[in-house]
Amino acid sequence: MIYVVNLIKNIALAILSVLDFAMLGRAILSWIDPMGEGALASFLYAVTEPIIWPFRKLFEKLNWFVGSPLDMAFLFAMVSIMILQTLLEVLL
Repeated sequence: MIYVVNLIKNIALAILSVLDFAMLGRAILSWIDPMGEGALASFLYAVTEPIIWPFRKLFEKLNWFVGSPLDMAFLFAMVSIMILQTLLEVLL
């Protein structure tokens, strides 16, 4: 049973690590290619947008961070991934 839990934990941590790197890549690429017209930008957008979208919709609904120069939805998504990674490592 412990092996199954460890396997699931390791798979979840691997997925979160990939998402973390994809988010970082999207942030760096947004400085290089702000229009996001390349294939890599499209791929990173497709991978990361489902994580960012719920935060963006929530902030729009609550009218938070309107006019902010930073993409707060992106930052909250990034921090959420990091918190999930930490919780998985510590609790399981």
